Amino acid sequence: MYSWRVPRAAAALDIFSAVGEPRRREILSYLASEERPVGKIAAALRLEQPSVSKHLRVLRDVGLVQVRRSGRRMLYRTNAEAIRPLHEWSAAFERYWSQQLSRIKLRAEQTNKENG
Repeated sequence: MYSWRVPRAAAALDIFSAVGEPRRREILSYLASEERPVGKIAAALRLEQPSVSKHLRVLRDVGLVQVRRSGRRMLYRTNAEAIRPLHEWSAAFERYWSQQLSRIKLRAEQTNKENG
């Protein structure tokens, strides 16, 4: 019988899918401050090195992580520019929640005046 499921690799072809995995978000956050080798990432996040390497490959394939060679080591860092679409997309929700919180504050102040 055939399986009609989409292969896992195909699910990670865009930045939104890539950051949908919690470990990848952890890796991106950890790399935000400075570039680091795989071993340091694995140790700091308490993950197995092969698992980190697989996550880094997905992140690199979608452009969220950049890599450079330093001697025999590969150093990884977050590509902040590639994260811009995520930020822009989430900005719409920030505006929504900001408006909601403003409404709640206004209601609370009105209730306080009426009761005070």
